[in-house]
Amino acid sequence: MSLIPSFLKSEKHPVHKRIQTDQMTKLRLKYEPYYRVFEDQKNSRVFNKGKELVMLASNDYLGLSYHPKVIEAGKAALEQWGTSTTGARVCNGSRTYHEDLEEALAEFLGKEACHVHSAGYLSCTSAIQPFANRGDVIFVDKNVHSSLWSGIMLSGARYEKFAHNNPSDLEETLSYEKPETAKFLVYEGVYSMEGHRAPVDTFTDIAQRHQIFSILDDAHGFGVMGPGGRGTAHHFGVSDDVDILCGSFSKSLSSIGGFVAGTRASIEYLRTHSKQTLFSAALSPVHAACALASLEILKSDPEPLERLWENTRWYRGLLEDLELDTWGSVSPAIPVVIGSKERAYFFERALFDNGVFALLTIAPAVPPGKDLIRTSMSARHTDDDRRIIEKAFRAAKKKL
Repeated sequence: MSLIPSFLKSEKHPVHKRIQTDQMTKLRLKYEPYYRVFEDQKNSRVFNKGKELVMLASNDYLGLSYHPKVIEAGKAALEQWGTSTTGARVCNGSRTYHEDLEEALAEFLGKEACHVHSAGYLSCTSAIQPFANRGDVIFVDKNVHSSLWSGIMLSGARYEKFAHNNPSDLEETLSYEKPETAKFLVYEGVYSMEGHRAPVDTFTDIAQRHQIFSILDDAHGFGVMGPGGRGTAHHFGVSDDVDILCGSFSKSLSSIGGFVAGTRASIEYLRTHSKQTLFSAALSPVHAACALASLEILKSDPEPLERLWENTRWYRGLLEDLELDTWGSVSPAIPVVIGSKERAYFFERALFDNGVFALLTIAPAVPPGKDLIRTSMSARHTDDDRRIIEKAFRAAKKKL
């Protein structure tokens, strides 16, 4: 007996027709650039259908996902706490390991308090949704992550986009608003697709002059930028001037989950009003323990961060030597702009054939004419990895 309702089987049904005729899905299935399945992984190498590849599209910036201390911490948490709290923090899901991680993060970031979630997407959405209301206005960099847009849409507030990383455009957009309107500023410290770093010092100055509540998503700056990897706001020395910091554990902390940090009053307000917090299961013990262990390594051992930037400088030099467009990236997330879907597709295939996994990224995910290969460096890339990467890029460049 079929489980599909009969009305959905009809080709005349608008939803069925939409599903069956979607060109994006058809193209994805035909050319298979996404959803590749890896049957094994060993440090910086992944295996697809028996083919060994250097992973060049991971966000594991500090390379801690195979660190013995991180793995041991995850095992110990599993033994002590089991697999899950099976509940939301507001109900039955709160545990002391959540508080341990939150206190350590708040101290590291220089904030009074912190709340952790089971996904970075939830954290970034909840950094906006509970604070902004109907009648407020949100000024948002047009290139921010989908999770931030979800928070904006769920808040019900009006939003105004400003040009990417452009304080002057923000100022002009602000000039049309009434002074008494409650205002928010939403942007990122480091943009993962472009590798750009926001002028956080200039944005915080604007926010203070116009009495704007500022929200900074530093998922790709946390652990990478600033003294000791404390993030982009610390890089500019203005961390005290950012109202809300949010980010993810699936980058530098080699785990899963996310955080929101701010004043104690703002975090308690979030715990009262954030739908993503109230109605979502708590962060698992394993992922919390792995994130905390990674944070302790970040605080005590400078080698992973130093190795990350050493690899990044080498890689950027290679791309410059090959005269490839890196879109002005200043971070370990380095796009290789090819310029058209077709050329980008064949460039990615050439990398794959030569033992490197990178990510094809095309419009509308990026602006037209900016079709690119998304790559990112990690501290765990070895000298052997670098030799494979160089050989693959030189081979791919010859085919352009």
